Amino acid sequence: MFVPKNTELLDKVRKLLAKAENPAVTEAEAEAYNAKAAELIARYGIDRAVLAATGGDPDEIVGLTINLENPYSRDKAYLVGCVADPLRCRVVLTLVGQRVKSVTVFGFRSDAERVELLFTSLLLQASTQLTRVRPDCLTGRRQSVAAYRRTWLSGFGNAVRQRLLEAEMRAAREYDAASNGGPSTELVLRDRELMLDEAYQAEFGQVKFATPRQLSGTGYGDGLVAGKAADLDGVGLRDGASRDALPVR
Repeated sequence: MFVPKNTELLDKVRKLLAKAENPAVTEAEAEAYNAKAAELIARYGIDRAVLAATGGDPDEIVGLTINLENPYSRDKAYLVGCVADPLRCRVVLTLVGQRVKSVTVFGFRSDAERVELLFTSLLLQASTQLTRVRPDCLTGRRQSVAAYRRTWLSGFGNAVRQRLLEAEMRAAREYDAASNGGPSTELVLRDRELMLDEAYQAEFGQVKFATPRQLSGTGYGDGLVAGKAADLDGVGLRDGASRDALPVR
């Protein structure tokens, strides 16, 4: 089984994501580039997991730090979590007051690097789109731009999570269908999950969870569409809903 080197794989994905980030491309074109990038990076993740399990290439557990800035540092951290969860990583927030200073992405190196790469691109794409949208006054109710953008980012993040989950499951099915008697991806990923859980408890077992926030803006639906969810009525929040808490230290 051939697995491209990190630099080769990341170059391919970066080129696809760079095309998606271009403000000149249409929404349909950006969606196609993102879908292809998700497909490629999911397939790579499965290949690396199986290769490590069979002794072909070590894949150690690491903690990668992603620094975040205001505004919307908590919402950006939520987006990191939406990328990390389907890519089988954990996230831990470092707070300074109410601001999220950084996020530690904890997982196997091949997975954590995928999270970092995708988040960087998706944040740029989200920021570009946010500059183009403004909240409408619905049924006479006014809202701030900040409230709208927070819920927009929530919708965007949940759409990303769903799309990545689908890509990961599809990559696992395709690998199993094409393999010739090798270990099943289900067993490989389950073993990695157990190892990661043990390492996470040893490293972060005493961390506390942040209090979930109640969001009041009306941007969730627009963000969900922007995130290209396959099922717009499926996952996530509605206006005024709370978000899952993330561990903090």
